[in-house]
Amino acid sequence: MTEVATSDQLLVVIDPVARHSDGESVRIAKDVLSAGASTKVCLPEGPEEFARALARRGSRRPVVVGDDRALLRAVAHLHRQRELGACALSLVPVGRTLSLARSLGVPTGAVAAARTVLDGAEQWLDLLVDDSDGVVLGDLRIPWARGTAELAAEGVVPGPALAHPWLRTCQSLVRTLATRPSRLASAPPGPGPSRLRIEVDGVTLVDLDQPVAGVSVTPGASGGAWVEVRPVSVGAEVAPLRAAGRRVTVSGADFRYRADAAVGGPVRTRTWTLRERAWGLVLPG
Repeated sequence: MTEVATSDQLLVVIDPVARHSDGESVRIAKDVLSAGASTKVCLPEGPEEFARALARRGSRRPVVVGDDRALLRAVAHLHRQRELGACALSLVPVGRTLSLARSLGVPTGAVAAARTVLDGAEQWLDLLVDDSDGVVLGDLRIPWARGTAELAAEGVVPGPALAHPWLRTCQSLVRTLATRPSRLASAPPGPGPSRLRIEVDGVTLVDLDQPVAGVSVTPGASGGAWVEVRPVSVGAEVAPLRAAGRRVTVSGADFRYRADAAVGGPVRTRTWTLRERAWGLVLPG
């Protein structure tokens, strides 16, 4: 780790989602940062302005105030500009999607995170880069299916959460109609086993003849990425297959994947390559 000088000038880029979701935490973070360093605050209204603010940072250290998606947006932009190794990022997590920030070791309280920006240390972390120039900071999961959180974000509320009487009435009507024959096509079934070929450094870990329930890839193994494949068990439980390597290729039928907070695909093949110490993040010293 490299100690961060508290006298550094800061470029504080505040994601619009953070401003709208938790203005009080944003205000606290701004106050703490301004009290400890020279700051220039940017309030972008969208991804394009967000990228322009980072591009015009000059010698200022970039500080992102926002959730996991804001951090991913910043890393992806700097990677595309081939400037990811030029400076370490700082993050003040504000928003509802903060699991990546927590896993990386960033404090989630506004005061503690802002003080880390001022007094923390740079840590250089591994990164997965795919063949379409996408990045993975935390973990990659295949196949990906929408869960409760994603459904809620799209406005689809599961049955148990329907509390209002008129909503319960609608739910009852839906159940009644569902028991009647219909000429309409039935809803597509949930995700089942996938047949995928998983190759790690050119060696096949599992082939298309073995259905799998899921695959996870995580940067951070010594000199490589951790790969875990969960085969579909028939009868006796099957232990996961594990390997570590620098290059992971997944191919087969169309599949989607979740890379941190973003969903990619469908694709038929994708390769992820580990890049060691590719990006910097300021963490508690």
